[in-house]
Amino acid sequence: MVFLSQKDNIIFAMNSIKMKIQEILSILEQWAPTTYAEDFDNVGLLIGKAETECTGILITHDVLENVVDEAVVKKYNFIVCFHPIIFSGLKNLTGKTYVERVVAKAIKNDIAIYAIHTALDNLKKGVSYTLANALGLSDIQVLIPQQNTLKQLTVYVPKENASSLLEQLYEAGAGALGNYDQCSFVNTGTGSFRGNENTQPHIGKPMIKEEVDEVQLNLVFQKHLERKILQTLFENHPYEAVAYELHSLDNQNSEIGMGSVGTLKKEMTEEEFLKWVGQKLETKFLRHSGFLDKKIKKVAVLGGSGSFAITKAKQIKADALVTADLKYHDFFQAENQILLVDGGHYETERFTKKLIHDHLTEKLPNFAIALSKSITNPVKYFSDGKKE
Repeated sequence: MVFLSQKDNIIFAMNSIKMKIQEILSILEQWAPTTYAEDFDNVGLLIGKAETECTGILITHDVLENVVDEAVVKKYNFIVCFHPIIFSGLKNLTGKTYVERVVAKAIKNDIAIYAIHTALDNLKKGVSYTLANALGLSDIQVLIPQQNTLKQLTVYVPKENASSLLEQLYEAGAGALGNYDQCSFVNTGTGSFRGNENTQPHIGKPMIKEEVDEVQLNLVFQKHLERKILQTLFENHPYEAVAYELHSLDNQNSEIGMGSVGTLKKEMTEEEFLKWVGQKLETKFLRHSGFLDKKIKKVAVLGGSGSFAITKAKQIKADALVTADLKYHDFFQAENQILLVDGGHYETERFTKKLIHDHLTEKLPNFAIALSKSITNPVKYFSDGKKE
């Protein structure tokens, strides 16, 4: 049974802001765009209607029945979770599995569920960044940059309108690369066109060929901004028919990708490092590859299942990789080059729930937002005759 605390009641009573779930979705997707989620994943609004008025947000790692019960007691009708409760298609809803029971209970109680999962995994300051930060790493960068996330816009505009249009495109997010913004390349030349009898040209008259001093603008942008940038282009370009080109780029995006890598402030022995990781993850159970009798300084991390990061971690000469769900044969890939550490799936993602909470609280400081008190880690431990 879940009980409301006095603090919960106060927050609920003070929450007089009217807000639809769609407005909260916009905040979440601007922060961690679903465009960058992995293809296998199922992120976004899984249950519920975006136009529903939100009574409160409950944040959880996983959605189980007790989490839905908690939302019901709190009178919150929107759950934001990390892992999606619906991962593959449901063929029936009979209550035989925990997934079916959760979905049915959420629908019965008009509770919407949103999953953020790999959209947040691929955020530079997302899941793995919080793990790296918790381990005290500095100079944190993306470990495996995502491919094909950048696009280039090329557009032609009269010279006298170029500066104004460029500023509007910058404002929409075009021309931002890493720590730089307002990046562009400009060419000048002569443009020509002739409109038919149905046109209303900005310059010249129908059926008469015109030549105009034009500027070619070239800007790179992240692909999730495409709709916003094109809308900005069409709203601010003077021509009736806008001449533009879009190209997908092969460049790696240092702002998007899986995992993180950074350095410890002070190098540690392998034994010291494992103790340090155990303390930060609050676990006594770490599986690891063989010791190499070398100091640990450069550390790669990937919250959750991360065996696919082993090759990259070795390529960048990391001294250790902290991740989870490593299988027996995965440890052979250490090949006397790196210390592989399996800290547990939940444990390496344990900071994620607070990350989501902190972001939404910053964006909606006066709205009812709560961390779920339900423990959703399905893994239990038994050691020296004692249950952990």
